[in-house]
Amino acid sequence: MMLRRLSRAPAPPGRLRPRPPLAAAPRSVVTAALGTTPGLATPSRRPRPPATPLPPVATPLSRSAVPVAYTEVSGRGDRPPLLMLHGLFGNRGNFQTAAKALVRGGSGKPDLVERLISVDISPVTTTPVSEFSAYISAMKTVKIPKGLSRSAARQLADDQLRPVVQLPQMRQFLLTNLVEVEGRYVWRVNLEAISHHLADIMNFPPFHKPYPGPALFLGGSNSPYISSKDYPEIQRLFPRANVKHIEGAGHIVHQDKFKEFITAVLNFLPPP
Repeated sequence: MMLRRLSRAPAPPGRLRPRPPLAAAPRSVVTAALGTTPGLATPSRRPRPPATPLPPVATPLSRSAVPVAYTEVSGRGDRPPLLMLHGLFGNRGNFQTAAKALVRGGSGKPDLVERLISVDISPVTTTPVSEFSAYISAMKTVKIPKGLSRSAARQLADDQLRPVVQLPQMRQFLLTNLVEVEGRYVWRVNLEAISHHLADIMNFPPFHKPYPGPALFLGGSNSPYISSKDYPEIQRLFPRANVKHIEGAGHIVHQDKFKEFITAVLNFLPPP
């Protein structure tokens, strides 16, 4: 998951300074989910209906704009907005509670991003530590008969996923993708497409120009996605980055340690 602080001008050069315990609340928090067509997107500041899925495109490197399904939680009007982008198998609803807490809690082009937070992911290939291939295989084998209530269907899917996806919080995260369509329970994510392109998803594209602004890599102490082996590449691409691990959190940091996550984000935001 990526959090970006948007601004109209690049952050000034220099080292990242320690911040006070709590920063002022952002002007608004936008939780966004990209449409099914790869490309670039710029969210507007006014809410709009969820995007209609687009048909697949011929090339995964399309540079055309795509619709963004997002929710905006209004905050202070004099503060820059905070944009939250979810990761694989996520959706814009994952961070509703976190977005509201961030609003309450305070008193594409690098020059448009004042600062950013990368939550439990490094700018490196994550295939060696990822378990998502096994998760996808387990999700494909889930069988749910028609006529079950939503709670019964989720419980049955949870039971079928348990032998492979052993962490309860990870199963609950995956089950947010289980939806009812015309009386049948299906996964709303395209498991075949994700499985086919998983190596590309888990890879990190080559970049040579570093991001000049402050950055925070916020990981879980029980997760392998930000390790000391990644520090040289983090430092190369984000020379003003700090790395912080929240004790006792796994890959879904904001779910495992909600208060600590909110505190870390607010501490990183600039003071009023």
